[in-house]
Amino acid sequence: MNTALLNVMLAATAATGDAAAQQASMTGSIIYMIFSFGLLIVVFYFFMIRPQKKKEKEAKQLRDNLQIGDEVTTIGGITGIVVRKTEDTVVIETGGDRSKIRVKLWAISENATVHDMPEEEISKK
Repeated sequence: MNTALLNVMLAATAATGDAAAQQASMTGSIIYMIFSFGLLIVVFYFFMIRPQKKKEKEAKQLRDNLQIGDEVTTIGGITGIVVRKTEDTVVIETGGDRSKIRVKLWAISENATVHDMPEEEISKK
């Protein structure tokens, strides 16, 4: 009878050990999954979000530094010279007949006029 009881106790201990091993394995896989997900977020940040923010910052700086007389290009491909600038619009003069077009400031994509850079920007580069 003692051997039967001993066999039952050994089987129970083995089952408990298997359950503990499964739980440890499951915990390890959850930690691995969380780590992988975190790594994926970091990669997305450095390859997608950060460069986009940098481009937006440069575009905002370009639009803030527009001056009257600058030759600009809009996102639609219209080129002209800035005649008037307000808070959120720009009037550009296009063509030989001196026609004027008013466009939103966010529609300016390029400034072809080269200005002297302040010494602060030169030192940064």
